[in-house]
Amino acid sequence: MTSGNAPLESRQLLIVDDDRLVLSVIASGLTAAGYRVISAESSEEAEAWLASGERPDLAIIDVRMPGRAGLHLAQRLRELDHIPYIMLSAYSDAKTVEAAIHNGALGYAVKPLDVPQLVPAIEAALARSNEMKDLRTTRQQLQAALDSERNINLAVGITMMQHRLKRSAAFELLRTSARSRRCKLTDLASEVIEAADKLNL
Repeated sequence: MTSGNAPLESRQLLIVDDDRLVLSVIASGLTAAGYRVISAESSEEAEAWLASGERPDLAIIDVRMPGRAGLHLAQRLRELDHIPYIMLSAYSDAKTVEAAIHNGALGYAVKPLDVPQLVPAIEAALARSNEMKDLRTTRQQLQAALDSERNINLAVGITMMQHRLKRSAAFELLRTSARSRRCKLTDLASEVIEAADKLNL
């Protein structure tokens, strides 16, 4: 994803709408605003483009389309690298809005659209997406740290039993071994645990 301060032309938007006129107006307006725009007339066409490995910074998806509905595509985007999206609809009923938000939409726009008014919604969605990405990264880092700490403690316990050592001595033995092998303590701990698991089999 691009950062919230990146120039517009560096941001790629995927616009999905079965109405060719609406699609053309939005795509032309956002291209004129400086975005790089990819257009698709159906969820299937959008998924085919995504299957090539391309990833937009943001998708703008019509809720109701023939074939697979926009909410189906929204679910796929969430599964694919948490791609952020805004839902687009000619309907503003509470049930449709609630379904879009429940599926993770970062915005909801009602047709007919004034493209210049859509730009702030796009920027807000991109900023929110970056915040969420940062939170996911922090959470993953914390989880990795917790997993590493748990594995080290478990490896220390195994070493204590195998060599009948006190905790401090077992930890020092593992740390010295890791240094001599020029590997991380967490990697050595994983090896110790794996070896112990194999012996228990």
